This record gives sequence, C-alpha cells and structure tokens, in this order.
Amino acid sequence: MKRFDCMKALAARLKNELVILSLGASVDEWYNAAPHMRSASLFQQQLGCVTPEAFGLAVGLPHRRIVSLDTDGGMMFNLGILATLGNEQPKNLFVVVWDNECYQSIGGPPTHTASGRVDIAAIARGAGVEQAFTAHTVEEFDAHCARGLASEVPYVVVAKVSGTVQPDIKRKHSDGREDKYIFVRHVEATENIVIMGPSEHN
Repeated sequence: MKRFDCMKALAARLKNELVILSLGASVDEWYNAAPHMRSASLFQQQLGCVTPEAFGLAVGLPHRRIVSLDTDGGMMFNLGILATLGNEQPKNLFVVVWDNECYQSIGGPPTHTASGRVDIAAIARGAGVEQAFTAHTVEEFDAHCARGLASEVPYVVVAKVSGTVQPDIKRKHSDGREDKYIFVRHVEATENIVIMGPSEHN
C-alpha cells in the first residue's frame, strides 16, 4: 500500500490532535494529505527522536491526543522508546510507523525490517505495549487509526508501505525554524499558554 493513501485516511480522522513526524519525503506528503493539520504538525530532523518527542508532548498535555508519525529507520535508532511507552502507558499517544523497509531519504538502503525477521509490532508488544499491530492494507490501517485515536493505552500500528513517493507532490515553502514557530504558536493559541514569550532583546 502507499503511504500517501494511508496519510489521507488518517488525516480525515484528525481535528484537534498534535502531530510529530519524521524527516524526508513523508513531510511533504503529510502536509499535502492533511493541509488542515499544517500548523498542528511538526517534523523532527533527527532519526530516533520522533516518538520520544511525541511522548513528551503526551506527558505535558495529557488531555490532548498526540500522534507520532515515525518510520522503521527512525524506530530502529531508538527502540528504547517502546520500553518507555510500555512502562509509562501514556493514555493519549497514537504511534504510526511507516515501514517501507528502507532508508528512503538517502537512496534506499534496506533497514532491518527488510530481512523479514524483524517485526516492530512484536518488539513493541514485548516491551509492554500490548496494543501493537501491523497493517498491510489501507482498510486495515484505517481501522487501526479509529481504534488508536480512541485508545486509553499507547497504541502502535506499523504500516507496511511501498518505497515509492507520491508523484508531483507540492513541496513545503518553509524551513525548520519557521515550522517550529508555526507549531509552537498553534499550541499556545489552542492551549491558552505561553511557551516562547517575547524576547528580552527586542
């Protein structure tokens, strides 16, 4: 199945959630699939940091649903986060792992999941995340999105997607710094809090 089709299915279910996503082609795909979530989404530039950052938001905003759009490559960089989720059991965190079995952004060398032996959902369950599943069709994925967004325990779905990027996708016209401010201001406005106040130098 195609990642972009999965993204459109997930996007149709989102309204007030906050989304942390991985670097690479998935950023542009997500912003095209979910334009209404643009200010509520922030991409993380370091592999292994997407779900940890989402977990931090889930702890800091326990009343709000947080969505992590991670990757197989990113999750392999920090499997310890699954043990953290297993121990801490955040009630408001839904984790999607786009598993295309390769490091797409650097030319496509295989990740560990390409061997057919490494099963991220099984690793998650072994780490204490009981609600961890693998989806092979858009219909399966969409059903897991419905359950995951309503779950009161951490929920992980590994989406087995192809390694192809949606053609003719519109590129985003912002850099990481601008994206950070867009996201932070959105959180401030929707939570009625101050995160980054006025600088004392201007």
